[in-house]
Amino acid sequence: MKIINPVLKGFNPDPSFCRVGDDYYIATSTFEWFPGVQIHHSKDLINWQLVAQPLDRTDLLDMKGNPDSGGVWAPQLSYHDNKFWLIYSDVKVTGGAWKDVYNYLVTSETIDGEWSKPIYLNGSGFDPSLFHDDDGRKYLVNMLWDPRSNHHEFYGIVLQEYDHEKEKLVGDPEIIYKGTDWGLVEAPHLYKLNGYYYLLTAEGGTKFEHQATIARSKDIRGPYETHPENPLITSFPYPQIELQKAGHGSFVETQDGEWYFAHLTTRPVHAEGNKLSQSRGYGTLGRETAIQKVYWEDDWPYIVGGNKPSVEVEAPNLTEQKWESTYPIVDDFDSTDLNINFQTLRIPFSEEIGSLKERKGYLRLYGRESFHSLFTQSLVARRWQSLDFEAETKIEFEPETFQQQAGLVAYYNTKNWTSFHVTWNEEKGKILDISSCDRFETTRPIANNEIVIPESVTAVYLKMKVNKKYYQFYYSFDGETWEEVPVLFDTYKLSDDYIEEQGFFTGAFIGMSCIDVSGRRKPADFDYFKYKEN
Repeated sequence: MKIINPVLKGFNPDPSFCRVGDDYYIATSTFEWFPGVQIHHSKDLINWQLVAQPLDRTDLLDMKGNPDSGGVWAPQLSYHDNKFWLIYSDVKVTGGAWKDVYNYLVTSETIDGEWSKPIYLNGSGFDPSLFHDDDGRKYLVNMLWDPRSNHHEFYGIVLQEYDHEKEKLVGDPEIIYKGTDWGLVEAPHLYKLNGYYYLLTAEGGTKFEHQATIARSKDIRGPYETHPENPLITSFPYPQIELQKAGHGSFVETQDGEWYFAHLTTRPVHAEGNKLSQSRGYGTLGRETAIQKVYWEDDWPYIVGGNKPSVEVEAPNLTEQKWESTYPIVDDFDSTDLNINFQTLRIPFSEEIGSLKERKGYLRLYGRESFHSLFTQSLVARRWQSLDFEAETKIEFEPETFQQQAGLVAYYNTKNWTSFHVTWNEEKGKILDISSCDRFETTRPIANNEIVIPESVTAVYLKMKVNKKYYQFYYSFDGETWEEVPVLFDTYKLSDDYIEEQGFFTGAFIGMSCIDVSGRRKPADFDYFKYKEN
């Protein structure tokens, strides 16, 4: 059997690997998307199912006002003392000299249960993780941020003991590793094996120069010696391979003593002609998760096949178990809870922005703030997990002003998105229009050619098709005859690599939105949502 990478498709970066008996879990970053942290489950490392999004309450995660690509960075999941431990950051400032961040710990007896109230740990830097030593002591490691001018911001990896009875860090923090010449040392994870403490980190930033570095010491406080054939994994010397940006990751040991390494990666697509400014392409799907097999030699880990990622990897000697998809091709909104594959921006799905109970069989969204807002957007969306798919919905909406709109949106962040929506025009009445935002500059590609919705039509069908490099919108007034909108949009403009300023850590989403900046909170009703990969 083979593991086919990436195993977690679409925006699922910074994987934290955890095994409990015969069950494997991977926790990944969600940044400004709510609920926070995605946890996937597997029995064989081949087939994975999304089972939990633990940070689902505002007392666990309050992200109103968080910047693009702020929020939850690099969660770490572990199992010890008969419960799960989840460490996570909530990053409040991402640009400038400072990195304002809060690091927390929560626990739960089950992976999909209710998680404890958060314990605040520190704010000295991001990417925290917890190590359970075999003598019963626990330690927190995270990167240390240095805001001083003329200093490197990534000061090193800091270690401090954690006392769970007191629910706080104790003793003095100590710098235990400064990284290598690659720089930007972050994402620390500690392991202990054969008398060595192994410190796994990420370096080189999270773009194409990314890599994973491993170092070891007989003492948890160091000094740590770096792997003699560092890096452990990287794609940087291999510009032609499919999986790029390999780096930030974590280890797991199987029941049979085999070792595997989960890491982030991306599958870039090249843009056309002179639009190509990034020689390795654009990762519209964001940073995904892949798994590599590991072997040990002289008490050092190595990636099977060399220090680069492979698409096909030998699977462990475990019984294969396939899962039923957690997302139906068509969601009719018959449940009173959102499907687990949907997320909202910064805030929970609640009566503040929508309801699945107000009108049975419909998702109702109340018009709230614009796509530029960092606070209360009425937007429900899911990840692009393929560059060949179509999404479709049926909407009922009765706008009274051009300040009200509802429809489909292809979304990356507050500055990069395209909306195909129902709105109002003073001369034409109810219309279909498109707004597109490119690096914070908004245009209307079909201005003066908006599609007039007949007065007899109460529901409009909207569709978006993605064909690798482009996406395009379609509409229907009867659900059978479809008309295309003759405008092609570049998928690369919804990619990490196109977003060159702050806020490029996520991936493309497709979803439903409702905006009403008049303050009347006009509702829109969505009958279903279809997501079908081709």
